[in-house]
Amino acid sequence: MVVHRSNFQLIGFTHEPALEELAELAHRRGVLLIDDLGSGTLIDTAQFGLQHEPTVQARIVAGADLVCFSGDKLLGGPQAGFIVGRRELIERLEQQPLLRALRVDKITLAGIETTLRRYQCGDVLLHLPVWRSISMSLEEIEGRAQAWKEQLGLGEEAASVRDARSTVGGGSLPGMTLPTRALCLKVDAPDAFVRRLREGEPPVVARIEEDLVVLDPRTVMPHEDGQLVRSVRAALRE
Repeated sequence: MVVHRSNFQLIGFTHEPALEELAELAHRRGVLLIDDLGSGTLIDTAQFGLQHEPTVQARIVAGADLVCFSGDKLLGGPQAGFIVGRRELIERLEQQPLLRALRVDKITLAGIETTLRRYQCGDVLLHLPVWRSISMSLEEIEGRAQAWKEQLGLGEEAASVRDARSTVGGGSLPGMTLPTRALCLKVDAPDAFVRRLREGEPPVVARIEEDLVVLDPRTVMPHEDGQLVRSVRAALRE
């Protein structure tokens, strides 16, 4: 059995054999090729200006006997694990006694079904938060950041909208970022301020860059804008 992992990044003069090469070698030797894909995207990430992440479909076509991937991360569903591939191998796995101990509950299954139906309907960019954030345009982000600033009523010295970078993830697309426009706040004690934000209701997780508190609209869903502004106001009052 050959297991191929691909949820990390090597930088420099490196070479990685193509999955087709590994599949040909494994099948010639009479062993299975299991591809541990990690993120499990069903969408080509390159269209959003990110590094190309292999899709589950492409790995099956390339010759992997089984492909393992996460239900969260880029798939956008609940915490879970998927194994897809050749029917006879899946049927063998279903007979494994560990299946009963590791099977997911009904709530998780309902979340998985709802997530996959979004892919069937073709509206994942609207309804799945991870893809809603990744596909958000800079124009939309700029407008929301400016709206936050106006609603807070802070002057130019205290608040500004600046260029920033959004980190996509670690296990999925390691090291990849997207351009964004963030609301940057100048406060007397940034560490204490972000602590008040975290301890608020609802909690808000901000970051500090160059002594400025950075709030990135790409990491906040549009329907949460009002809550964010209220939480920042409360932290400013304190």
